[in-house]
Amino acid sequence: MRTAPTEQPSTQRTDRATTPTGVAATTPLSALGQVPWSEIRDSTGPASAIPQLLRSVARGEAEAARAALEDLRTRICQYGFVVEQATAATVPFLWELAQLPHVTCRAQILQLLKNIADARQWESVAAVYPKLLNHRENPVVWERRARQAVRARRGALRTLLAEQDREITRVSGELADALAD
Repeated sequence: MRTAPTEQPSTQRTDRATTPTGVAATTPLSALGQVPWSEIRDSTGPASAIPQLLRSVARGEAEAARAALEDLRTRICQYGFVVEQATAATVPFLWELAQLPHVTCRAQILQLLKNIADARQWESVAAVYPKLLNHRENPVVWERRARQAVRARRGALRTLLAEQDREITRVSGELADALAD
């Protein structure tokens, strides 16, 4: 079984929605195919359902998007724990979705990113039970990679903090505070 890639899977710029001609610069979630989803795991097993969930968040009407995001949360950051290796691979796509004005659950996406950035449960367990670090499936590594993935895209917060939507700016501020340390 392969581990989650350490490099971020989505390398396309998502801070610019259109080119000077007004044509879309990138297609949302176009880099999903670059991640070997069936070879990495989420809380349910192979992470092959994550791309469809992300697409549902991107294009779904409000209720469908929220349901897909809740399913996604269960798969990658359940109860505030980074639960599997797919979390780090999913984070760049969450950042991308949080920046798209038509996505109906952006505040909830930003809250999920904050939960991932705050996750230190496995590190806390390993401090008391260091043998955890010797396991082949090392959740401390998943947790660190996921936090690093959130930090890697924090430059997007400038735009989100400047938005007119008060809920987006509030949650963006909370995420910025979590990433400030």
